[in-house]
Parts: sequence; C-alpha cells; structure tokens
Amino acid sequence: MPSSSSAGSSRPEGRQTPRTRRRRSACGRQVETACRLQLSLSGKRPSEHLQQPLPEEAASLQETPFGVFRLPAGNPFSEDKTVLWLGLQCLAFALVCDPDENLMLAEGTLRLLGNALLEHLKLLSTGSNVLLKADRTEAVLEKFLPHGQLLFLNDQFVVGLERELSVHLGK
Repeated sequence: MPSSSSAGSSRPEGRQTPRTRRRRSACGRQVETACRLQLSLSGKRPSEHLQQPLPEEAASLQETPFGVFRLPAGNPFSEDKTVLWLGLQCLAFALVCDPDENLMLAEGTLRLLGNALLEHLKLLSTGSNVLLKADRTEAVLEKFLPHGQLLFLNDQFVVGLERELSVHLGK
C-alpha cells in the first residue's frame, strides 16, 4: 500500500490498530463490490470466475478483472485516495494510492505483485495456507513496494528483483 500509516510509528510490526482494520475492511468491501459488479457486467457470475484456471503467465493477467475507484475524503481515510484492484479467482489484490501517485505505474506494480504472490506463495494450490506464508508475502511486498513506495520498473530491473526474491525465498 503506497500510503502507509505505519511508517515511522513506534508500533511493533504486524500489529494493527482498530482504525487500520476498519480501513482495510472498508476498502475490501468496496473492492469486492466492484469486482462482482464488473464480473456481472461482463456476463459472468462470480462462481464462474472462481472456477477458471489460474493464469499461467503474467501476460494472461491482462485479461483478469481490473478496476479503479476513488475513495473521497471521509470514511475510511481523512484524504482522497485512489484504489486499484485486480481480481484473481477467489482473491482480489488492491493498492491504495494517494491522488498524486502515478496510476499507470501503480497498475503495473499491482499486476507484478499479483503474479509474484501467485508464483511465490502458490496461493491457489490445494492445501495451501496463506496465513502460514506471511514471511513470504512480506518478502514479495518489500521487493516490489519497498517501504510502501512505488518503484519505476523496467524489464531488466524486474528480472533482477525476481531473481533476488527467488534467492531470498530459497527457490
């Protein structure tokens, strides 16, 4: 999440405040609604989307449900935010951005993150338990969104990041 409210806080990592949980919950509900709406507008039922095979390549991520919406100042954030989301089977990945952030860069990063998380966590394989893979999730996020900041990425840089990540995760 580019706009991280925990940066520089004295709170231990991993502990969420009730306010942070409310923000994530509110964003999650809106992303779920947007994803379901887009699927229904495309003529698919959410259950059909869940049964589709997992994309084999990053290029096929271009065909997955994707959207952008604005969260006006108020609840859950005190200032305007833009939310980009990507739906992959029963999962949705979202990136909450400040109004001045580069949305094209954020979209590319979100697609890279979705692909990296699927690849390194094997999220949708049978018997996988995402909660037990929190260290892997943190490693992927730290490589592609260090300190919650978007990076300008070119193909060579992405290959280098993926190589570093594979070494770090022991692949």
